[in-house]
Amino acid sequence: MTQYIIRRLLMFFPTLIGVSIAIFVLMRVIPGDVAALILGGPEGEGTYTMEDLENLREQMGLNDPIYVQYGRWVWDLLRGDLGDSIALGRPIAGEIKRQFPITLQLAFFTAIVVTLIAIPVGILAAVRQDTWIDYILRSVAIIGLAAPSFFIGMLIILGLSTQFRWIPPVMFVSLWDDPLTSLQQLIFPALALGFASQGLLLRMTRTQLLECLREDYVRTARAKGLSESSVVRRHAVRNALLPVVTVAGVQIGFLFSGTIVIETLFNVPGIGRGLIRAITIRDLPMIQAYVMYFALIALIANLIVDVTYAWLDPRIRYG
Repeated sequence: MTQYIIRRLLMFFPTLIGVSIAIFVLMRVIPGDVAALILGGPEGEGTYTMEDLENLREQMGLNDPIYVQYGRWVWDLLRGDLGDSIALGRPIAGEIKRQFPITLQLAFFTAIVVTLIAIPVGILAAVRQDTWIDYILRSVAIIGLAAPSFFIGMLIILGLSTQFRWIPPVMFVSLWDDPLTSLQQLIFPALALGFASQGLLLRMTRTQLLECLREDYVRTARAKGLSESSVVRRHAVRNALLPVVTVAGVQIGFLFSGTIVIETLFNVPGIGRGLIRAITIRDLPMIQAYVMYFALIALIANLIVDVTYAWLDPRIRYG
């Protein structure tokens, strides 16, 4: 197990380097000059001469070869310096530090929603195969697969606004300042994001558990006189959850990317809404930092999934 984790960690860093290179190059090939954006101002109405533009490009090192710029950027990242926002004129690291806990809270509540819905409901659908309960639960899963999170979010806002006169608050309250109010503000975005994510996990849980229930070791357990609940809980569920864990790890990446739309829809001031704002005003340094942050989260989630997979199944090894 220890050797597996070490080898997996050794794969993590080359992947992270490759992702950083891809992000850096893509940010350099898209239209737009960072120096021109700075001189033009947030509204793009600033006036400047070509001499001013060239001086600023030289000052920022934009005339250096791209590998020199990349090395400088990576060194700044290692020191925790993400640069300054063009529009806000403030350090990007401070913005992310302020926004990330909010996105993390939303992702945490969403993970709880997905876990409480997908896995227990998937197990129930497998145990009650081909009954009316199974048909209803599979229909819920299909709706979750078919309906995007922003559509579910708009339905929630429409229903709450028409029936209960509730709309997303203008000012967000931190969980540490007022836990109850913060929970009320985050529960509906979490439901929208979680419902759209539960469909795949529900169907995966049901399918894998049905396969395990047909295995010989399950029939042997039943022949020994064990109760059906004990057979399902102690023998089938653990093996059935192995592929589910892998899918859940992939869903974590989609979960954080889904916060981009949901945070904007429900006016949650997290990283997702910050990225939308940065794209709208073409704040390239901030876009680059945000995308790198999302990539790092996805890589860490996949690493945790691989380690969890090896813990659940000791047969998993690097050969």
